[in-house]
Amino acid sequence: MERHKLSYCKAFLQRTNTTWDCWICYIKEEVEPHFHRFYSDTLEFSKEELVRIIFVDSSFILELFCRYHAQEWSREDVCLSTPWLKCYIRVDLLLLENQLPFSILQALFNKFFTTRSNYNIPSFLELSFKYFENFNRSNLSFDNISIKHFTDLVRTFHLQHPLQIRPSRIEQVLIQQLPSLTELCEAGVRIKVKSENKCLLDLTFSGGVLRIPELIVDDWTEFLFRNMVVLEQCHYPYESYIIDYVEIMEFLINTKEDVDKLIQKKVLINWLEDVDSVAIMFNGFGKNVTLSDRNSYYNQIFKELNDFYGNPCNILKSTLRRDYCKTPWQAAVSFAGIILLVLALVQTVFSILQVMHQ
Repeated sequence: MERHKLSYCKAFLQRTNTTWDCWICYIKEEVEPHFHRFYSDTLEFSKEELVRIIFVDSSFILELFCRYHAQEWSREDVCLSTPWLKCYIRVDLLLLENQLPFSILQALFNKFFTTRSNYNIPSFLELSFKYFENFNRSNLSFDNISIKHFTDLVRTFHLQHPLQIRPSRIEQVLIQQLPSLTELCEAGVRIKVKSENKCLLDLTFSGGVLRIPELIVDDWTEFLFRNMVVLEQCHYPYESYIIDYVEIMEFLINTKEDVDKLIQKKVLINWLEDVDSVAIMFNGFGKNVTLSDRNSYYNQIFKELNDFYGNPCNILKSTLRRDYCKTPWQAAVSFAGIILLVLALVQTVFSILQVMHQ
């Protein structure tokens, strides 16, 4: 990758009609002095090494985004023409600790694309939206959006849902427990995929039906969610909507049986090798995560699910439905049996009355 990155750096210098010395001078004077405050650990590089790293990484990313936007690569461009490598680069850019802060990249972009119209290139934010468009399931527009990092951009994609999902945080009693999906289903809760809204966080519970948006689980799902969780722990401790979603899914999924139910209902599209991997993944998301509060909308769903599960009438109805009405034929037989029982009871009553009147 270092060889490919240097090739992109050279191409970017040609694209912007600038020189290595021009970049190095600007980074050394305007970027590097403020760079350390973005990192909690001491960066073990000399000033010259750090300036070179910033230049190589930033110019590679900017050139990559420009090529992707213009669709101008060739077969020799392995970074964009090789599907597996293209996928790995995109995921690597989403690792929170791995890349330059968005503000640094944006500043460098604006510095060397002062007249973008001459280059036919949109803003850096728009380029970022284009490059990560596969994650933009809500078709969010880039207008009036501010982000800290590419991980923050993917998180922002997931927050586009009805406003009632994100009310102000208020003082509330947190529900500390929730039955698993299998237990809820045994109590009569029905699971349906929420297909009318592509927003991942828009869970609803009404009339005994829990509707959950579709989630594709693949090799990158754990990476993405772990990075978004860490981002919220560091920067959004009181707006931790991804953590809220992960928490409720972690409660619902305890075993592979829970995963199987979600797959059957098309809530989860499983691209991993087995369902055990999915259960293990969700059960591990909450480790070492500090939960200070919870979105009041999700807390209400917790409460309503617990109340439904604790209602004996719901459990009785579910048991009757499961044991006697599992199939149309079984329901017909059960209904016929009830009618025969009622008729026999009526006949007995009439027989008793007849004897009493004699």
